Amino acid sequence: MRYRIVSDSSSNLFHLEGADYATVPLKICAGGREFVDTPELDTGEMLAYLKSCRSKSGTSCPNPNDWIEAFGGAEMVFGVAITSALSGCYGTAMEAVREYEETHPGAKVYIHDSRSTGPEMQLLLEKLRDLQETAGSFEEVRAALQDYAAHTHLLVSLESLTNLANNGRVSPLVAKMAGLLGIRIVSRASAGGTIEPLHKCRGQKRAMQTMLDEMDKAGYRGGKVRISHCRNEEAVQILTEGLRSRYPNCDIEALDCKGLCSYYAEEGGLILGFEDLP
Repeated sequence: MRYRIVSDSSSNLFHLEGADYATVPLKICAGGREFVDTPELDTGEMLAYLKSCRSKSGTSCPNPNDWIEAFGGAEMVFGVAITSALSGCYGTAMEAVREYEETHPGAKVYIHDSRSTGPEMQLLLEKLRDLQETAGSFEEVRAALQDYAAHTHLLVSLESLTNLANNGRVSPLVAKMAGLLGIRIVSRASAGGTIEPLHKCRGQKRAMQTMLDEMDKAGYRGGKVRISHCRNEEAVQILTEGLRSRYPNCDIEALDCKGLCSYYAEEGGLILGFEDLP
């Protein structure tokens, strides 16, 4: 049976080597302009426009037909969606699943609510790719992914929380205090898929050290680490050096934030996904 993997574009991953893979784009809207989160999007230009735009900005989800197109006629489809606690994307994906299974007899589709975004989604997608070689049935792959998801985590370090606050993702008071005091907020994805602020850190080095400490608390012991950053190579370097000093053989990859994650992380933001497996 043909096995396809899909995600929405908040995964920051438009190509998954060794897999039949497709992404469904979200959109960022502001001042009458619409930025579609595809590989062609110039995120630097988008961020500059958003910074100068005085009108309210927001995001919009793919519709069910977008998801159905991404399923591509496959008999088995496995997908990962941005947390349903902060986006309607998972809901539209489930509408698509119902319609697709009705119109494609015998097809099976599972969309996993990541309760997260960005690099934690990337870890789940990589797991799905690996499972296509090691797990047989649809049910076995689904169960294995769900088990793995219990061992992945997300941490976030942000300089600005303006867009998160404007869209109801974090408290406006927390966002205002961060801006006034010039501090970085280190947060995590909660079990319910919301953003849970943990620490207020002065300076980038302190924020990265705090993330390393939080990884240790969550059980990180040298497994996979996936990093997405919004124009902040310095933070990636600090974090990578800290990880290598503790775990010389750890598997680290870093990517630029694409459209949706750039919008919420804002310039200087860093998002970190990791597994607590050895």
